[in-house]
Amino acid sequence: MRILIILIILLMPLASSFAFDTEGLRPLPPNGVFSTFGADSLKQNYIGVCLGFEKSVKSGYYRTTGQIAYGLHDRFEIDVTVPYDFAWENHTSGLEDANFGIKHRILDEGMYYPSVAYILEISTPSGDDAFSTHGQHGAGLVLTKKIGPFKGHLNLFYNKPLRSDLNEQYNVNLGAELAVTHDSKVIAELVGRKQYFSNQIDLLEWRLGYRIATLENVYTTIGAGFNMRNTASEYRLLFSVGFILPYDNKTVEKIYE
Repeated sequence: MRILIILIILLMPLASSFAFDTEGLRPLPPNGVFSTFGADSLKQNYIGVCLGFEKSVKSGYYRTTGQIAYGLHDRFEIDVTVPYDFAWENHTSGLEDANFGIKHRILDEGMYYPSVAYILEISTPSGDDAFSTHGQHGAGLVLTKKIGPFKGHLNLFYNKPLRSDLNEQYNVNLGAELAVTHDSKVIAELVGRKQYFSNQIDLLEWRLGYRIATLENVYTTIGAGFNMRNTASEYRLLFSVGFILPYDNKTVEKIYE
């Protein structure tokens, strides 16, 4: 993992322009870390909903994100992410493109190898002109491995926009979870991204946060992101609340002697 991080830093060219950071498809908690997907999926016929909020400092804009996911099968999940941005450059607000994806886990985790899933995604040309790519399509690979209380994720994504004046986008995400208690985790993430608006990798950000299951089916996440480049926000604050239905009411078995 350290070698991969070093390669990302060494291979990326320098960028000097400030670029807008599109949200794209986002994982539904608890099966992911901020923007990094895990290979696990919702159970069949389960529905997940999440509302997120973030504040970016330096660019000074706010973003709200609505998410919904549905378990077609224990291995198949449909994901939808719809971001809305406020006060970009102090005056522009509007929707980003709506993002749709399907995640399919093709390999369950073993003792010596990770679980593997792929994601196919598209977005519709539904956003405001300032934030829209006029739609895009792409695919990604998701790897997840659990070692003791740690769980790690690796994502590799490629996306092609429909706007002819934009560039292809590449993402490399590394995510980690550390179980602190039965109901809470410390989560961390490193995001490397060459975005639509640039020919360089112009986002390299690490994020740290805390997730707690406030109820058996409700997940609250708080965190902060710190950019390692000067082409995006110096840091961002993140908050989200998600829940999964139906609620699994776990029965407690009593043993009588």
